[in-house]
Amino acid sequence: MNAAVLTEPGGTPAYAEHPDPVPAAGQTLVAVTAAPIVPLDQLCASGASYFGRPATPYVPGVQGVGVVRRSAVLAEGTRVFVSTAAGMRPGDGSLAEECVVPDEDVVAIDADVDDAALAALGTSGIAAWVVLTERAHLRAGETVLVLGGGGAVGQAAIGAARLLGAGRVVAVSRSPEARERARRAGADEVLAPGGDVDELTARLRDAVGAGADVVVDPVFGTAATAASRVLAVRGRLVNLGGSGGDVAQFSSAEIRSRSASVLGHTNNHLTADERRHAVTAVAGHAAAGRLAVAHEVLPLARIAEAWRRQASGQAGVRLVMTP
Repeated sequence: MNAAVLTEPGGTPAYAEHPDPVPAAGQTLVAVTAAPIVPLDQLCASGASYFGRPATPYVPGVQGVGVVRRSAVLAEGTRVFVSTAAGMRPGDGSLAEECVVPDEDVVAIDADVDDAALAALGTSGIAAWVVLTERAHLRAGETVLVLGGGGAVGQAAIGAARLLGAGRVVAVSRSPEARERARRAGADEVLAPGGDVDELTARLRDAVGAGADVVVDPVFGTAATAASRVLAVRGRLVNLGGSGGDVAQFSSAEIRSRSASVLGHTNNHLTADERRHAVTAVAGHAAAGRLAVAHEVLPLARIAEAWRRQASGQAGVRLVMTP
């Protein structure tokens, strides 16, 4: 089969022939129709992640959409969303014509949603949905602050917050293009993160009024420090990434005085049932046009170009590859 093949950690995958995957007991063979390049793919492929140096050659791709070719649990031809451990454990991922996935990591899709649109939402949509519903327990009418609002997680979180009845949604996004994506996703107000932490805190306080009941934070660093200062009483800040830095500073007095919570989230700890529930919800809202992430579709043969664009931070939108 043809696939994106990485031969050296830290390098760029090449479009090349790769052995056809053969499912073992407890695995499902899937013909991939759409698979995005996400930050986790490049983190794993770098060889410098907390998962360790991946065995090469291997095919990256931690998620995708496709059709069942062979399975003991699903009928052939079933449309599915898949999650893989490519780069985290030995084995190949979804940036290929076919992949094999543990049965429990395959979710049947009934919603009439475009494959590329669902792949673009993918685990970002799952994370945003779970953070708001299960970690932060967002209630109707509450104010939500989304850091990194123009990214995939941010766009999904803004859309999900609107669906779940948030009273006000404020986003922070770095570039003008990202701020426009956040507005299109449904943010009431979008701020640039410029200035020092005190200046950002002041502007966030003006934007959220009485305080942010929920902060969705895929950024951390200075932005999370500022956001922690504008939490409402019993506010919840949920971190699910560190694109802005691995360290933030939180004041004990400010957290205690508001009985606020600082929480963490990773999709890696979801059970199969939790993942299935979230995928089903996200796919249903995407099919109805209520949830989306800006994306660009490219043929898998252009994987090297797409990989470099993603790595440089110049992609602008989520890049979805189609075999």
